[in-house]
Amino acid sequence: MNKVITIGREFGSGGRELGRRLAEELGYEYYDKEIIVEIAKKTSLSEQYVQEIIEKSPHALYPITVAHSFSFVDTYAMKQTQTVFSAQEKVLKEMAEKSNCVIVGRCADVILKDYHPFKIFVYASLDSRVKRCIKRNANTQDLTEKKVRKYIKSIDKGRAKYYSFYTGKKWGNKLNYDIGINTTDIEIKEIIPHLASMIK
Repeated sequence: MNKVITIGREFGSGGRELGRRLAEELGYEYYDKEIIVEIAKKTSLSEQYVQEIIEKSPHALYPITVAHSFSFVDTYAMKQTQTVFSAQEKVLKEMAEKSNCVIVGRCADVILKDYHPFKIFVYASLDSRVKRCIKRNANTQDLTEKKVRKYIKSIDKGRAKYYSFYTGKKWGNKLNYDIGINTTDIEIKEIIPHLASMIK
C-alpha cells in the first residue's frame, strides 16, 4: 500500500507550502489544485464551477457522511453537489492508488482512512496568518489588515462547516490528526527536513 500524507490547514498558515515542500523532500506526488482538475474531467463541469461547489457551505437538507449513501434531493443544485462529492472521493482514492503522495484538504484524511494516512493539521496565530497573507499579496490594491482578518475568518468558517458536514468530525480537533504543526512566525522551509525525517 502506498504512503499517503494528508494536510488539513487553517487559511494563511502555510499548509499548502508545507505540503508542497514536504512532497518534494520525500519524493512523493503532490496533489492540491490537481484534484479540482480531475473532478472537472470526471463530471464534465468547469473547474470554476467545481471550485464554487466545494467552497460553498453544504445544504442543510443534504446530509453526507463517508461510507453512507447520499440522500436524494430533487433539485439540480443538489444533484450537482452529489456528483462533485462522489467524483472527489473517486479522484482521491485513484491518487492514493497511484503512488506515495501528499494531499492537501478535501477531507482526504477521512475519505482515505482505509489507506491509513499520516494526518497533519497546520495552524498559526491569526496575526501570523494575516502577515503571511499580506506579504504574499503585497501588490494587491486596497489590501488592509482588517479585510484580511475578515477574509481569513470567513475561509476558516467555510472549511470547518465543509469538513464537519462531510465527515461528521470537528475540523482542527487534535484527536483527528497524527500531528499538529504551529507555523506562527516561522519559515516553513526550515522545518521540512525535520518533519520528513520523522515521517520516514
